[in-house]
Amino acid sequence: MDLPTLLKPQGVKVVSDVTSKKRLMQTIADVAQNLVGLPASSIFDALQDRESLGPTGVGHGVALPHARLGDLTNVSGAFLKLDKPIDFESVDRQPVDLIFALFAPADSGVDHLKALALVSRTLRNPALCTKLRANSDPATLHTLITGGAASQAA
Repeated sequence: MDLPTLLKPQGVKVVSDVTSKKRLMQTIADVAQNLVGLPASSIFDALQDRESLGPTGVGHGVALPHARLGDLTNVSGAFLKLDKPIDFESVDRQPVDLIFALFAPADSGVDHLKALALVSRTLRNPALCTKLRANSDPATLHTLITGGAASQAA
């Protein structure tokens, strides 16, 4: 499992109109519905259910919301960059502006955990997060996250 497999270009969005965690979850669900082919309402409910177990804000302005969805066949993700950070009840109490959401089949087991670990390791890189925050072009963000920057160097 690698980031280009998890994150397709159409799963990367820059969002300027989110002011609350609940609205962010709805925006994630709206983006994901086109990626995974499930209704946004089902995705939103699954994200909210998982979040009720404990916040997925991992610190340093990063959140990793995730959900298991019964009708999926593979793990996929969406990346959102917020123009204005929001409170996410993160472990370090810092507002969040980089969000990588993961969606996995209900029975994915280890694959879901491997994907979560991969994304977590990737977004723990301060240099990468600085580059992500400095860019607002979805294609550039996708390239940065998936490690394709070297192949598209100017």
